[in-house]
Amino acid sequence: MRTVTRLSLSVLAVAALLSGCKSSTTPVSAPVSGGAPAGSSQQGPMSPGDAGQLLATLPVKAGVGMAGYSRDKFGTAWTDDNDAPGGHNKCDTRNDILRRDLTDVAPAAGCQIQSGTLHDPYTGKTIGFERGPKSTTVQIDHMVPLGDAWETGAQQLSVAQRTSLANDPRNLMAVDGPTNEAKGDGDAAEWLPPVASFRCVYVEHQIQVKSIYGLWVTQAERDAMDHILHSC
Repeated sequence: MRTVTRLSLSVLAVAALLSGCKSSTTPVSAPVSGGAPAGSSQQGPMSPGDAGQLLATLPVKAGVGMAGYSRDKFGTAWTDDNDAPGGHNKCDTRNDILRRDLTDVAPAAGCQIQSGTLHDPYTGKTIGFERGPKSTTVQIDHMVPLGDAWETGAQQLSVAQRTSLANDPRNLMAVDGPTNEAKGDGDAAEWLPPVASFRCVYVEHQIQVKSIYGLWVTQAERDAMDHILHSC
C-alpha cells in the first residue's frame, strides 16, 4: 500500500497553517524555457501515471559536474526572502517545514519550533525533536539535492531562482538527520529512502521540482525514476 504523507497537502496552504505568519502566494516565474511556473497546476500530490508523463518531458543530459558549487550559490540557508510558496511569510523556511511535518508541535517565541515528534518517512522511525544541541537528529532534506540541482541545470538559474528552489516546500521534508547526511547529493540512481513504500512519493516530488525549475535528469537517474514509478 502506497504511503501518503502530510506533504501531499497543497503546499500553497503552508503559510496559512503557520500561526502568526503572514501568508504569501507569490508564484515563481519559470526560470528557463520549458519550466512550469511554481504557481501552476503542478502542486500537491501526483499519481504515478502523471509523474511518468511529466518525467518523459524532462531533458536527459549528462551532469555538468560540481565545479563552482557552494551552498551559498542557493542563497542564505532557510531565508524567508524567497519567492517559493510560503516565502515572505515572516518565518524562516526551516521552522515552516518543522511546523508542517512534525506532530505535537510546541512553538517557542515567534515562529521558532521548540519541540515536536517526527514520524520519519525515510526510515519509519518515530523521532523526538527538541531545540538545542541534539536538534540535528531531525534535519530538513532537499529531495532534489542542491548539488544534484547544480549539476543538472541550476547553474543557469539566477541567484533568486536558486534561492526559491532551495526553499520550496515541494522540495523539502523533515527527516532523520543521519539518514539525510548519508544521502548527500545522491540522485535517484544513487540513493532512495530506506522505506520502499515511500519511494514513489519521493520520486514524484523530485520529478515535479525538476520540471518546475527547468532542470534535467541524467539517463541513469531517469531510468531509476521510471523503474520506481512502474513499481508503485
